[in-house]
Amino acid sequence: MIRLVAFLSCIGLIRAETPFNHNVHNERVIGGNDARPNTWRWQASLQYDSYNDGSYYHMCGGTIIDSFYIMTAAHCILSMDVSAYRVVVGEYNLYEYDGSEQFSRVEMIAVHPDWNEDLAKGNDIALLRLATPVYNNGYVAIAELPYPEQTLPHGFTCYITGWGLLDHLGSVPNNLQVAPLLVVEHSMCSTHEWWGSNALKTMVCAGGDGVVSGCQGDSGGPLSCYIDGAWRVHGVVSYGPIGMCNQETKPTVFTRVSSFQDWIYSVIQ
Repeated sequence: MIRLVAFLSCIGLIRAETPFNHNVHNERVIGGNDARPNTWRWQASLQYDSYNDGSYYHMCGGTIIDSFYIMTAAHCILSMDVSAYRVVVGEYNLYEYDGSEQFSRVEMIAVHPDWNEDLAKGNDIALLRLATPVYNNGYVAIAELPYPEQTLPHGFTCYITGWGLLDHLGSVPNNLQVAPLLVVEHSMCSTHEWWGSNALKTMVCAGGDGVVSGCQGDSGGPLSCYIDGAWRVHGVVSYGPIGMCNQETKPTVFTRVSSFQDWIYSVIQ
């Protein structure tokens, strides 16, 4: 069986001497570049206080899908204790505070009811309700979502964004990273040479060129695709290969958002 790993990270410490201190060390998308500021405005940083001492770690990405809701991966939820989490939106440089950020505590966590902690079984999606709503300060936006059951054609270019590992050694950037990934259709991704039976129709495969990929710390973040006249978030970063993240024929795998529209709207409404 092909070995896979969740793209989860709890590496970047944020010491909260004041309520929201921005001193953080973290890693990034492999093969990416610094994103242009104020471009991927639906991107969020999910941060975790594992010792309940006011020290936060960037652990996962997320997507703003409503003024009160953040979409992320189910495997990013290490505890159902809402007090252990905070969400930062309008973020770009994790080392600096420049006034564009909004911070919010988490009020409620909804994990997909069919998630069983087995990445190969899918359903790796969760929603966080914020204690305070996101507001339009010019640096945030609510993401457009795909149509229900919408799929992307083979070779379609989408973009992964996040603060995940640059390489398996763990190089650290300051800024949000972005990289293009080409969609790999299910009929190819599910072959033995690629992800085999680990690739389900409720997932999106993208990448696999051995150069560009998501990695630890990117989990839960968006796969953004310009289609039907708008940027739409088609995926939630879920898993990749154990070891080096950017392996040939082992693309980054995302939860397919269009397969979970009914559940998403049932939670939000």
